[in-house]
Amino acid sequence: MLTDKVWRAAVAIVVSAAVAGMTLGACSSSGAAPKDGRIAVVAAENEYGNVASQIGGRYVSVSSIESNPNTDPHDYEVSPGVAGEVSRAQVVIQNGIGYDDYMSKIESASPNAKRRVIDVQELLGLPDSTPNPHLWYNPVTMPKVAKALASDLGSIEPVHASYFKANASKFVASLDPWLKAIARFKATFPGTPVATTEPVADYMLEAAGTRNLTPFSLQADIMNGVDPSPEAVSIQDGLFSHHKVKVFVYNQQVTDSLTQSFVTAARKAGIPVVGVYETMPVPGYDYQSWMLAEVKALYRAVAAKVSTVRL
Repeated sequence: MLTDKVWRAAVAIVVSAAVAGMTLGACSSSGAAPKDGRIAVVAAENEYGNVASQIGGRYVSVSSIESNPNTDPHDYEVSPGVAGEVSRAQVVIQNGIGYDDYMSKIESASPNAKRRVIDVQELLGLPDSTPNPHLWYNPVTMPKVAKALASDLGSIEPVHASYFKANASKFVASLDPWLKAIARFKATFPGTPVATTEPVADYMLEAAGTRNLTPFSLQADIMNGVDPSPEAVSIQDGLFSHHKVKVFVYNQQVTDSLTQSFVTAARKAGIPVVGVYETMPVPGYDYQSWMLAEVKALYRAVAAKVSTVRL
């Protein structure tokens, strides 16, 4: 797995080449809608794209750049086609916090005053120093994204503004089963000790009232492709061998010999494992059902010691 520093440098090179290869017309695009009249929306990650589809409905054409649950999002490489697609978008959704820096690079290289950009980091008022970029696992994130989408789409097509607003309200209400499942877990298993590999689902685990005993230094190192310190690895191993945690939550999209050794150690100790995703697994899921499935997997692990590697 590439480190964030190396990965970002590689992305910068590819973006520069991609943008340089775009025609002048594309670089000065007016952000025109697709020929079928729908609003062109490009999301960096498919979880945001899915929400955009739910809010925009029949009036939007949504494209998601990172959408393969079987790959490491940190290894994503930008193509000239993607650069052109982003440059022509009327609405762009990106996560921020360094997770998808290539989006800002493309946008800067193809300026368009009419393009609406929803940067989730900015939407939530988070500083660049925010240690965990996996914002879509935070229960407060998507309601704000939905409302921002309804506002931007309504500005582009005022005649459908009430439709977008109604869809946003419907979407926010549809998150209730997920929120109730989180509350149920927190009430039933308060303070459950857990271990993780990366901070992928940390926001949701925190909302569920768990205690993550894995050193954050180890989580951050694995997330960034850096070898964790021997001390941190020893602490992690001890969580399994001494049965200090009730469940092991790991990023099943990013595994190597170290993370696999943790999975093996957890299973050897009889500790159930739960694989979580960075990008929404498709087909079969929308954002709401995906998040709910993750909480249900966590509940089964703690209540019945049942592992869920894949949803």
